[in-house]
Amino acid sequence: MMEWSDRHCRYFWRLLSKRAFLYTEMVTTGALIHGDRERFLNYNPEEHPVALQVGGSNPQELAACAKMAESWGYDEINLNCGCPSDRVQNGMIGACLMAHPKLVADCIKAMQDAVSIPVTVKHRIGIDDMDDDEGLAQFVAPIAETGCATFIVHARKAWLKGLSPKENREVPPLNYERVHRLKQEHPNLEIIINGGLKTLAECQAQLAHVDGVMVGREAYHNPWLLTEVDAAIYGEASVAQDRLAIMNDMLGYIDGQLASGMRLHHITRHLLGLFHGQPGGKQFRRVISAGAHKAGAGAELVDLALDEIRSRM
Repeated sequence: MMEWSDRHCRYFWRLLSKRAFLYTEMVTTGALIHGDRERFLNYNPEEHPVALQVGGSNPQELAACAKMAESWGYDEINLNCGCPSDRVQNGMIGACLMAHPKLVADCIKAMQDAVSIPVTVKHRIGIDDMDDDEGLAQFVAPIAETGCATFIVHARKAWLKGLSPKENREVPPLNYERVHRLKQEHPNLEIIINGGLKTLAECQAQLAHVDGVMVGREAYHNPWLLTEVDAAIYGEASVAQDRLAIMNDMLGYIDGQLASGMRLHHITRHLLGLFHGQPGGKQFRRVISAGAHKAGAGAELVDLALDEIRSRM
C-alpha cells in the first residue's frame, strides 16, 4: 500500500469504521532516520488503533524506528517482508527477506527489545522456488521463537525474478489453504490472512480458519466495504450513515488541511472510490480527477463533484 494508506487516507477510512485496525504505508528505515520524520510519522489522533509498517533489514536501524513509533504513539510496529518491488529488493527490504529468516528474527528481536508495543511481521507464503509448506515453516519458526505472536500472511507467493510488482498481484494463484495449515500448525500464534478478499462475506468465511483478515486494495477502491466491518465482525453498530454524510465530514477535514498548506489532490485521490457503483459515481470521479491537482483548487471543487451525486438522488 505504498503511497496509498497515508494519513489522509486513514482519516477517511476511520470515518467508515471505528474498529478496523489501520496500517500505514510501508516506510523505510532510511526515510525515518535520514528523511522528513514528521511527514512519515504524523497521523490524526482519530486513527487509533493504527500501526506503523516499516521496511528494512538492519536490526539496529529497525530498533531505532521502533522507538520512534512508540514515542509517536503508534499501537503496533509491523515489519514488511512481503513487498516484491525491485526498488526495495535492492535495499534488502520486503519479500526478499523471506530467504533470510534468521536475519528477520534478529530484526524482530531488536525491535522487541527496544519497545513495549507489539512487534508483528507481514510476509508472503513464499518466494520464487521456495516450497510453500517447508519454506514457510522455516521462515516462521525462528521468528516465533523471539516471542513474535502475530503473522500477517499474504496468501500468494512472490516471484522476485521475472515478474513485476503488478504481475505479482495476480500470479501465481492465491493459496488460502497454505495459510490455514499454518494456523493449524501454530495454534498459539495469531495468523491474519491477506490477499484477494473483496467482500465481508469472504472475510467472515476466512475467520473459520484464521484469527483475522487484512484487506488492502479492495478497501481502497471500494471503501464503503469498511462500513460493514463494525457490525459484521465486532457486533457493534455501524458509524457511517450514508456516503454524503461521510463527505460532509471530509469537507471539514479538507478545509483544515488546505489551511495548513496541503494540496487538495493529496486528499481527494483517496476519496475517488467512495461512490463506486453509485449513480453519478463516474462523474464525481471525473470532476475530482480533472481539477484537484490544479493550483488553488479547494473544497468548492469537491462540493461541485458532489452535485453530480445529488442531482441523481
